[in-house]
Amino acid sequence: MSLGHTVGLLTHPDQEWEAIREEHESVSKLYLSHLFILALLPAVAAYYGTTQVGWQVGGSEIVKLTSSSALQLCALFYLATLTGIYMIGRAIDFFATTYGVGEHEHNGVILAAYTATPLLVVGIVAVYPVLWVNMLAGVAAVAYSVYLLYEGLPILMKIPEERGFMFATSVLTVGLVMLVGLLAITVIVWSVGVGPVYVS
Repeated sequence: MSLGHTVGLLTHPDQEWEAIREEHESVSKLYLSHLFILALLPAVAAYYGTTQVGWQVGGSEIVKLTSSSALQLCALFYLATLTGIYMIGRAIDFFATTYGVGEHEHNGVILAAYTATPLLVVGIVAVYPVLWVNMLAGVAAVAYSVYLLYEGLPILMKIPEERGFMFATSVLTVGLVMLVGLLAITVIVWSVGVGPVYVS
């Protein structure tokens, strides 16, 4: 059922959040039936795009990554995606009590995973690594993910909308802090030799 929620969240999010709440899905089932599969889309697309299509900066020649370098970076990206969603989900559960969420309604990882769905689906555009195309698609996906967060949090956590707004804003802040942390980790990883290797 998890992948079925993907279409529902993109077409009728309110009803889909209600269905997700009623389902009481476990985190392990969520990962097996939804995240492991969807997180592959941007990773596989990026591998293909960076090794087979390549990209250009200005009028320069096409740049591509070696297969081994792209595979290594895409695998790290895949793991970072799965780990990041879990960590944001646990942060949501940590803050839940502060916003009056009942103990049995702690659905942080489920909220984080389904909120990230547009980002994972749009990741398929990495198959065509043109900066402006990827930026436009990314901005649209981020905007819809933020909408899903604000729309779905009160429904999934069973709290009033005004408290849900404040809670969702806190979650968004945590997500931005984690993004900055991920960028810092990327710089560190690249500095120890796991950076991109270009086809000469």
